[in-house]
Amino acid sequence: MEVSVIGSSQVKAVRTDFAYRVLGFCSSRRNDVSFSRKSRIGIDRNIIRLRRSATGFTLKAVLSEQDRATPPAPALSRSHPKNGVSLYVGLPLDAVSEASTINHAKAISAGLKALKLLGVEGVELPVWWGVAEKEANGSYNFSGYLDLVKMVKKAGLKLHISLCFHASKQPKISLPEWVTQIGENDPNLYFRDRSGLLYKDCLSLAVDELPVLGGKTPMAVYKDFCENFKSSFSEFISSTITGISISLGPNGELRYPFDQGRSRKSKLPGVGEFQCYDKNMLGLLKLHAEASGNPLWGLGGPHDAPRYDQMPDSNSFFKDHGGSWETPYGDFFLKWYSQELVSHGSRLLSLASSVFGDTGVSIFGKVPLVHSWYKSRAHPSELTAGFYNTVNRDGYDSIAEVFAKNSCKVILPGMDLLDDDFPNITLSSPQSLLSQVRAACSKHGVDVSGQNSSAAVFPEGGFEQMKKNLSGPDGCCSGMLIYERMGAYFFSPEHFPSFTAFMRSISQPETDMDDLPQEQEVGANEPFLPTVSESGAHLQAA
Repeated sequence: MEVSVIGSSQVKAVRTDFAYRVLGFCSSRRNDVSFSRKSRIGIDRNIIRLRRSATGFTLKAVLSEQDRATPPAPALSRSHPKNGVSLYVGLPLDAVSEASTINHAKAISAGLKALKLLGVEGVELPVWWGVAEKEANGSYNFSGYLDLVKMVKKAGLKLHISLCFHASKQPKISLPEWVTQIGENDPNLYFRDRSGLLYKDCLSLAVDELPVLGGKTPMAVYKDFCENFKSSFSEFISSTITGISISLGPNGELRYPFDQGRSRKSKLPGVGEFQCYDKNMLGLLKLHAEASGNPLWGLGGPHDAPRYDQMPDSNSFFKDHGGSWETPYGDFFLKWYSQELVSHGSRLLSLASSVFGDTGVSIFGKVPLVHSWYKSRAHPSELTAGFYNTVNRDGYDSIAEVFAKNSCKVILPGMDLLDDDFPNITLSSPQSLLSQVRAACSKHGVDVSGQNSSAAVFPEGGFEQMKKNLSGPDGCCSGMLIYERMGAYFFSPEHFPSFTAFMRSISQPETDMDDLPQEQEVGANEPFLPTVSESGAHLQAA
């Protein structure tokens, strides 16, 4: 069998359906970020040889008498990103199983080779608290993650680590078993809304410094985890591992789970709800109210705030004119609610800096773009999420200040979003919010990196918007773009050609053939994924 990738100026798209079929991906839905657990690799026990020629590259599969070790995959070209922005692609959320083994290892290996040949700088790997410290406090198992880091290094890619002290609903990845067992007896470990609904995908920030985890505080447990990770991965940190993000809340973001009770059937986003009704949050509110001389203000959150799926004017708290948010009580509550979030973020960023500050890696935290109702005066969804940002007040200055204080960098998701992607009735403006947060970061000298949104459907014009945010003097991203996420949809015919074109458009490729030997083995036991050259490509099999 022989597969040739031949340069052609007349062919505008690569036949990525070949790669899609040969890897055995499970579906083409964008929100499916997993590979098939029965991925079939199309070329078994073969050696793919790369020969240099004047007209193109010929990838020849030759049957082998015995298994041979796979050498590191060489890059066909060196892509230098414009404006210093490096592109990373997120690995599947469940790349490492709960048993600490690599899921769909062959498919990931093939994908890493494709990304390397495309000129991607590296990949992002979620490291889950619920996987690595699953069974008991202080009992760590990073073996699956170590194997995957070695695989990434072998592929010649860099690695950004996301330390996840939260859970995931899809795919299902829980908090550590020993933590959830404690939570069954003490539900005040979690955030609670005014109806009593618990959010069990991360711990309440009110317990950060309380000895609720077998006599230890969550902050102490997080620090032990980070220090053990640092020790276990020391040979890779600052070489293969170039950046580390620390989880700051739900989905790793610095926010409250303000939207936990939203209906999936709702066509329009409601305002969300305040998450301050667990015993420990109410205790903090009570103390703050007494200290301010208004003890009655500490009995609970606003009684006149709407429910999750309701519009801002459905009750009096968020009304644009005459709403309770502009009263002395409203100002008191919103300052307290947002300051608790800022303090929580400061504790975690300080922890990360104290552990990893001497390693040479960059430290990151994620700040979400809660853009619904941004064009209203009250910005209600931002308020319930914990950002005291209104027409009269900048809610992101204090957050940028905390990042600057701890020498950390910000990751902003939503680089692909346009205002026109959302119905006018929602008063959304992701572009304006992105500019505001970026301005606050610029004021405090905080570097901003970007990420695409996690929407189920990639927005029309999303690639062009990301390209705009990465280019020119007004570019919003100054360091890194994380594109999420490798999986079925990523390598599908519906997506991969567009991603390839985007990658080429933000890079300045320089093909350096002198770096390659005349004949080079580039893989074994795995399929080889074709890539698009600047002039297009033609896939030929015989």
